[in-house]
Amino acid sequence: MKNKKCKYIFVTGGVLSGVGKGITAASIGAILKAKGYKVTMQKCDPYLNVDAGLLNPVEHGECYVTHDGVETDLDLGHYDRFLDFETSKYSITLSGSIYKELIERERSGGFRGKTVQLVPHFTGLVCEKIEKASVDSDIHIVEIGGTIGDYEGLPFVEAIRLFANKVGRRNCLYASVVYVPFIHTSNELKTKPAQNALKDLRGFGIIPDIVCVRTEKPCPRGICEKIAAFSGIAPEAVVNLPDIQSVYDVPFNVLKSGVLTILNDFVGNESEPDMRRWAEFSRRRAKKYAKTVKIGLVAKYVGNDDTYMCVTEALKAAAAWDKVNLNLKWVNAEEVENNVGLLKGLDGIVVPGGFGVRGVEGKIKAAEYALKHDVPYLGLCLGMQVACIAAARKGGVKNANSEEFGASEEDGNNVIYIMEGQKGKESTGGTMRLGDYTAVLKPKSKVAKIYRKALETSEYAYGTEVLEDGGLKVIERHRHRYEVNQKYLDVIREGGVEVSGLSPNGKLVEFIEAPSCRFFVATQAHPEFKSRPLHPHPLFREFLAKAGQAK
Repeated sequence: MKNKKCKYIFVTGGVLSGVGKGITAASIGAILKAKGYKVTMQKCDPYLNVDAGLLNPVEHGECYVTHDGVETDLDLGHYDRFLDFETSKYSITLSGSIYKELIERERSGGFRGKTVQLVPHFTGLVCEKIEKASVDSDIHIVEIGGTIGDYEGLPFVEAIRLFANKVGRRNCLYASVVYVPFIHTSNELKTKPAQNALKDLRGFGIIPDIVCVRTEKPCPRGICEKIAAFSGIAPEAVVNLPDIQSVYDVPFNVLKSGVLTILNDFVGNESEPDMRRWAEFSRRRAKKYAKTVKIGLVAKYVGNDDTYMCVTEALKAAAAWDKVNLNLKWVNAEEVENNVGLLKGLDGIVVPGGFGVRGVEGKIKAAEYALKHDVPYLGLCLGMQVACIAAARKGGVKNANSEEFGASEEDGNNVIYIMEGQKGKESTGGTMRLGDYTAVLKPKSKVAKIYRKALETSEYAYGTEVLEDGGLKVIERHRHRYEVNQKYLDVIREGGVEVSGLSPNGKLVEFIEAPSCRFFVATQAHPEFKSRPLHPHPLFREFLAKAGQAK
């Protein structure tokens, strides 16, 4: 499985978590891709969870889903957006999954009576995972989660140290991202935490080739030189990456920092990266336009901006390319339950996914409001289900609801019901309908026209195919356990909503729309997972276009 031609970059972090390892790693990847290399990425996380499916989104941010159906950390979304490629099950390695595999192998006699240890068994399996994830790559970037010194992260640090013995030190580049805080009371930057983090890293046998110093504002060059002097690192290898307005400008910050010289030396290629498309996106994103659209994100997971990261980034990308200013308003779904007035003045409403009954009535009311007042509406996963519930209530089933929230076949109100084979698996990990699935769009539907337009203009073509009857076959990412009960399609239609896309076998409702509205579209999928800053998803673009139009 050894990939002889591949080079590896390992990114670690020091001082504190959330310092920007993922964005720094993804930015380095974007630069190398712009130089013509095939770049892949991987996250090694010390959590004892097997995957990220059961993690609380308010605490950890959104759960990202790969095309092959693995629930992961949101950093994989950054990787996909920055490199415009699709991560996979090999792109995420959690401690829990490593221990689980080792224990299952031991229980089945796979170690033939040997003592199973962190070294070499845990570290060896991590190395195997890295090699699998890097197959067919020119450059493979691995981010190590957590901070240097965390007990749970030590086996991963040892694994990437040992990995250089397998592939050769000249084929490995180590980058460390450290934070230098500014103490306002003394009006100075303090480098000691960064020095200590690098000292710990050196103690584990790794001397980084690049040290990225994160600061709130650009720091004097002397700060980087001081860190270099006290950490045994060449001064030119220590660079400053201060905070900037947008994460999508970080690749340009990395270029200006001097990191490119080190990367060129590592890959043996001094050609300039072609960043023209990135530069155009950055220019559009920063520009102020004549038109502003006010979009309400009716959410149940509030208090952490990362809970709907892919949704907000998809909206921002669409706004940049469609030349409108995005005024994004977070609307607490629980508050909407008793005050629909919170939705007044919005140019568009987005209802994203979620689980559990809390705030659901507010989401249903948001869909009802959009239907009644012809406010552009985009429903994602649960956002489609609440739209069908709203339409069913309008169509005559007054107590319409989902089995997830107490509806039942006996009560005749289960407009949304649990998928076949899913009963009893609620609240368990890795058991939902996950990953890429195909949908067939009706030929004359609004959604078919949206996807067809994007395909014809080459703006977006991820899995889109025109069928002989004029319909379309599209592939979108899924993460759900409940679906629309087709027994209620007539009553949903009475409420003003029609099905515009089904699964290939016709059993699952994938897309709906309201023909009488300017834009009322919802999907059981998560199209936000496939939106990219350089290629925004067509549903988000059309949604913002209609939101920007006067009635």
